[in-house]
Amino acid sequence: MLYNLLVPLAEEYQAFNLFRYLTFRTGGAVMTALILSFLLGPAVITWLRTQQREGQPIRNDGPSSHLEKKGTPTMGGLLILIALSVSTVLWANLENSYVWSVLLVTAGFGLVGFADDYLKLSRRNSKGLPGKPKLIMQIMIAATAAYAISNTMNDPLSFGLSVPFLKHLLINLGWFFFPFAILVMVGASNAVNLTDGLDGLAIVPVMIAGACFALIAYLSGNVVFSQYLQIHHIAGAGELAVFCGALIGAGLGFLWFNAPPAMVFMGDTGSLSMGGALGAISVVTKHELVLAIIGGLFVLETVSVIVQVLSFKMTGRRVFRMAPLHHHFEQQGWAEPTIVIRFWIIAVILALIGLSTLKLR
Repeated sequence: MLYNLLVPLAEEYQAFNLFRYLTFRTGGAVMTALILSFLLGPAVITWLRTQQREGQPIRNDGPSSHLEKKGTPTMGGLLILIALSVSTVLWANLENSYVWSVLLVTAGFGLVGFADDYLKLSRRNSKGLPGKPKLIMQIMIAATAAYAISNTMNDPLSFGLSVPFLKHLLINLGWFFFPFAILVMVGASNAVNLTDGLDGLAIVPVMIAGACFALIAYLSGNVVFSQYLQIHHIAGAGELAVFCGALIGAGLGFLWFNAPPAMVFMGDTGSLSMGGALGAISVVTKHELVLAIIGGLFVLETVSVIVQVLSFKMTGRRVFRMAPLHHHFEQQGWAEPTIVIRFWIIAVILALIGLSTLKLR
């Protein structure tokens, strides 16, 4: 909004030239989202406590240490969504359709997560929205965003798939692009949701991935840098760096309240929306496969659940003591902070590997 209001005045007032620069607006988005989180956090948490009373339902079959968290409110993702959305609208170019597509996925998946959290609270158990309706709603939202993204891009990028480490290779997926893009967005959303099981575990890898995609979006949207790095130039994609900056700021603000012992949980409201946002950004920037590397921690957690379910159904045995993977290490006696920090380290390593694909081609 500030871009649209102030840049036209730049010829008269030179100071407004600052708003032309993505780096300046991205920094502004980080700080705005962070300050909003700090200001609104106590009020949001107090409101959630009064509305929920007993807090998030704790699984009876989960690790015994989680029983100590009884009474902690959930739906803290509302704080992230408010700070993220307001900051993005304030600092981004609102004429950029990619920004609106990513916001659609973020808000839409957030509403699905909100419904899931609400049902868990009202029924007082860990089962919320049934799987099929939940998946159908996610697919519908992702399909709408995929259609909008493909319509905005020029051929051959509209239906193309970029492959990491290979110069200029663009696989034309044709109409298969739509199910693929839906899979990326829905898959990323649910992968982050599965990872969100310990205080601070999911939000930091989300911020790490957000920082990586802020750089990728900026480079992809810049003609000079994209040519130098031999990555596909996506006109207008650079504006998503502002969104990623807002995501980082909102994530930092939420972590202030989510750090152990957590004052509030993210809930599906936050995890589904954050994962969906990362998936949508990867589709816009044509780095869907790189997301699987940068977000490798989320992939690992998801694979652990799939392996556990398949193994139990086929052999009657469990590969892990408990799935997702972070619960397995809890059952082995690892302290929660140890698991969280080591998983953060893994997320950083995977992010560096993912970023290396920008140059190693």
